[in-house]
Amino acid sequence: MPTPTEIRLKRAERLLEVAFDDGARFALPAEYLRVESPSAEVQGHGPGQKVLVAGRREVGILRVEPVGHYAIRIAFDDLHDSGIYSWAYLHQLGREQAGRWAEYEQALAAKGLTRDPPRRKT
Repeated sequence: MPTPTEIRLKRAERLLEVAFDDGARFALPAEYLRVESPSAEVQGHGPGQKVLVAGRREVGILRVEPVGHYAIRIAFDDLHDSGIYSWAYLHQLGREQAGRWAEYEQALAAKGLTRDPPRRKT
């Protein structure tokens, strides 16, 4: 299993950069990490229960915390912080980013949803 050699949060760019000991390097946008959160709130409790998370285009990362020697917890500025991202899952997200992102955008379009956050009423 690849292990990170560097994890760098770039708040202004809303990116988490992760380098692995197998040479792989990924720039993972906060929005992508949020909509692919490994939490039960997003993934559900079994196959076919994944929740489509819309409106997170502007989500940011507040902090990244280590979880033992195997994962990190990411706290997002929409107050979601229950997902634990294992090294294996982070590596998988990096490898599968293009395909997962395309599927996400197609699913949003099919349901008439958008990546944009809801407008606040004035």
